[in-house]
Amino acid sequence: MADTPSPKDDELAGTEQPFVQHLMELRDRLLYSIYGILVALALLAFWPGPDGLIDFVATPIRHHMPEGAKLIAVGVFSPFIVPLKVLAMAAVLLALPWIMYQIWAFVAPGLYSHEKKFALPLIFFGSALAYIGIAFVQLFVLERMFGFIQHFTPSSVAATPDISSYVEAILSLYIAFGCAFQVPIVVILLVRLGIVDIDKLKSFRGYFIVLAFVVAAVVTPPDVLSQVSLAVPMILLYEIGIIAAGWFQRNTKPPEDQAKDEAGSEKSS
Repeated sequence: MADTPSPKDDELAGTEQPFVQHLMELRDRLLYSIYGILVALALLAFWPGPDGLIDFVATPIRHHMPEGAKLIAVGVFSPFIVPLKVLAMAAVLLALPWIMYQIWAFVAPGLYSHEKKFALPLIFFGSALAYIGIAFVQLFVLERMFGFIQHFTPSSVAATPDISSYVEAILSLYIAFGCAFQVPIVVILLVRLGIVDIDKLKSFRGYFIVLAFVVAAVVTPPDVLSQVSLAVPMILLYEIGIIAAGWFQRNTKPPEDQAKDEAGSEKSS
């Protein structure tokens, strides 16, 4: 049976905190996250402001609307509520790295040094992937999706959507793509936690392709273009995740495992 490390060899020995202290730390991190969102909210309210944000998110569909047409507000409170919703969404996105840092700061005391080496870059890598997914929606998917829909719109129908339903639709796409672009993070965690190995992930490629198209069909609007636009990046990110998982697995081993690998390589040489 393998020897278990003694308490004096465990770098986390003696660092345990009472449960109440954990709750206080969690409260502080939540408050810091809220403060970060409020600061982002104030900055965005100053510039570009709710009007500027609405103009930005509405750009893809306005390119495919009749000349001079504008988005309409059907609900009584929509002209007030929808800009605030967009402002809040943008504030959360702007503060996302700060929020992820607070998550990191909360869990870091319970991690070993070799785990910290892999956790911190993984958190910010996940934030970057979320930004990339949302930018992909805004700059690529929406433009082509609305062009595809407009192509099938009868000439007797004026394409002037309600601003509330439009914002809800793009928010759902932002969330879907932001989450779907986390595929490499999920793959890395599965490998790093020992749930699956890289060889099994490689053999699962064919099944993942089918799964990606099923997920895309469920979470995107019922048009082929948006479904393909989500499924294809997921498949590519799955391959990136396999490569990244191998790198993390080699470079974030516990010191004792690294010492064994070095000893084994010296013997073989």
